[in-house]
Amino acid sequence: MKVLSAAFAGLLVLLGLISFNVSAADAKPQTIAALYAGKATLGGKTVVAQGKVVKVNNGIMNRNWIHIKDGSGDAKAKTNELLVTSLQTAEVGDQITVTGTLGIDKDFGAGYAYSMLIEDAKIDVKK
Repeated sequence: MKVLSAAFAGLLVLLGLISFNVSAADAKPQTIAALYAGKATLGGKTVVAQGKVVKVNNGIMNRNWIHIKDGSGDAKAKTNELLVTSLQTAEVGDQITVTGTLGIDKDFGAGYAYSMLIEDAKIDVKK
């Protein structure tokens, strides 16, 4: 029994040293609330989120600006909506999955500053 326990413990240590490379396409979408909660460690990394499109502004600064909500987060704390920039677009009411780089504390000037957004996103519209 001790040999089996030692082998199992060794396996756990070995697995902890292996880096599993999961592609963004295989990644499970995170809620908007979870992205806000983890933004300090997720900034600059590829993330996946999904939600309903609530606002779209196309063609501004050579990109499309899409706002999504997924029912998570806090409206008062402004953590219930996520801004996504992309060369692709969607329509208000669409249910979409986005994959892109999580940007933190982005200031585009003219009063357009965001504590968090997904940039250069690939958008998958659910039909």
